[in-house]
Amino acid sequence: MRILGIDLGGRRVGVALSDPSGLIASALETVDGRDKDYLMAHIRDLVEQHQVGEVVVGRPLNTDGSVGKQAEKYAELAERLAQRLTVPVVFQDERFTTVEAHNTMKSLGESGKKRRESVDRVAAVLILQTYLDKQNAAKQRESDADW
Repeated sequence: MRILGIDLGGRRVGVALSDPSGLIASALETVDGRDKDYLMAHIRDLVEQHQVGEVVVGRPLNTDGSVGKQAEKYAELAERLAQRLTVPVVFQDERFTTVEAHNTMKSLGESGKKRRESVDRVAAVLILQTYLDKQNAAKQRESDADW
């Protein structure tokens, strides 16, 4: 089952997609996030086009893990999205993913402008890969327990 990962932002939204086995996240695209109706319709189209079985949305918690204004804002947007989709929408803690994405791209020699254009996609990959790794680790523990 493919899983779609989303890094919500006010201006840009990064989108990542897993492979069919749910092991590896890859960058898909960056979408203009200013028109929320377009964004919702576009994500719905991506879910159908790629036969996605679940959507993972990054949740921007405060550094202490508490829910702040930004997390509440995006929770409302994710709820709107969930109402328009026929697949589950779940949250994944996204603390520090944008910083990590910037640092990764900087270390690869990406220029400032190029980095700004790509950072949301990379953040979406980090969010989705973290989620996939957690899911696969849980499956492995269950499998080990069966022995």
